[in-house]
Amino acid sequence: MQIYEYIKQPKLEATVYKDSYNRRLRVDGFNGNVARLWEYVMDEAVTHRFEKILVKARFNQVSYLLEKGFVLEGGVNGYFSGDRAFFMSGFLTDERRNSSYWKEEDDILRAVQKLNRKEVDVTGSITLANVGHAHELADLYQEVFKLYPVPLHDPDYVKESMKNGTIFVCIEENGKIISAASAEVSASNQNAELTDCATRPSHRKGGYMKHLLSKLENELIQQNIFCAYTIARALSFGMNAAFHQLGYRYRGRLANNCIIFDKMEDMNIWERDLSEL
Repeated sequence: MQIYEYIKQPKLEATVYKDSYNRRLRVDGFNGNVARLWEYVMDEAVTHRFEKILVKARFNQVSYLLEKGFVLEGGVNGYFSGDRAFFMSGFLTDERRNSSYWKEEDDILRAVQKLNRKEVDVTGSITLANVGHAHELADLYQEVFKLYPVPLHDPDYVKESMKNGTIFVCIEENGKIISAASAEVSASNQNAELTDCATRPSHRKGGYMKHLLSKLENELIQQNIFCAYTIARALSFGMNAAFHQLGYRYRGRLANNCIIFDKMEDMNIWERDLSEL
């Protein structure tokens, strides 16, 4: 079960994402007393048996979280309407803290960063998806991902995401969606997370993803959203290469962040300032 909540207490307001599937609690932003926040998230972690707490903190909130044993795993420079978010993580089990693939992921990152960046033109074959595409999108995600952090295999979830402002783009062939990606827009923070990137196995190596991501960037610019970021599987050379070659900058790695593809995985943070385009 995954639940978004807006917490309002004396001296504390916070946007909280409780994610029992991925066994984590995420704070997407908060105002007020950081000690009260720490007490709240630790109580929730014990109650729901969460293994990881991720707080997207502002600069003046970081030192207290460090004192409480949180670690800085990365950040996004323009996350809070142009101000930086520091991704502070607290781990409640040894297994959740320790990664079995860190060295391999470092090797992948170094190889990716040696690649030349490329300009990509948006092709005319890209469709801005609507609720009528929900079933086809769900079918795509069910084929590509055995496991995924959110229930994208459910058409109703896809429709609800669209109603909440998420932009989906896709490429169709013979009436069937073969590749898609989305942008989860935070109007309050003026940022967008590029996510849900998938291409059917039968159509990979076609270079579709860079065109889809460029289309999403153009849509975001039209909405005056200039901070674009993504959380990409650290073990995926192709996805990290796609973002690097589009001009995204590496901003850190989240250890054992979510269940995706076939297991709990580390995720790389990439960011691009769309105002520079």
